[in-house]
Amino acid sequence: MSALFRLTSRAVALQRSQLLANQAAVVRAINTSPKKDETIAAPTSITTEDFANPSPKNWQSYGFDYKDQVEDRKATKSTFFVTVTLCLVWGTFYWAYLPDTQFRDWAQREGFLELRRREQAGVDLVSPNYVDPANITLPSDEDLADTEIII
Repeated sequence: MSALFRLTSRAVALQRSQLLANQAAVVRAINTSPKKDETIAAPTSITTEDFANPSPKNWQSYGFDYKDQVEDRKATKSTFFVTVTLCLVWGTFYWAYLPDTQFRDWAQREGFLELRRREQAGVDLVSPNYVDPANITLPSDEDLADTEIII
């Protein structure tokens, strides 16, 4: 039984080595054509304006002006200046230093002052009769019946 196992394991190993050798023999080459020899078709409609204002070689417009490179760059720079510098930088600065419009700081400061005043006067910090007991109507024991009351 063990001799048969050794024979089959050798056969499997031999087949694997032959497969690897066959895969290594496959060579794939990548070829590209030279782009400088290729030509493009001429534009269908050439106007005299195209000859009067030739665009520089490889100029890509930013989308603000498709005819004039100088105007395109000016519009791009001014737009980015306004959006980044004025809106983002100065807008964030203004928002960060806005006054407290909802009086959160004032309410907290008044609360601390009231607590200090009550401590110095020796009065309870929160009055047990904050709401007048005469204005509160509680249910009777009969109305509550077996209702569990958790305090």
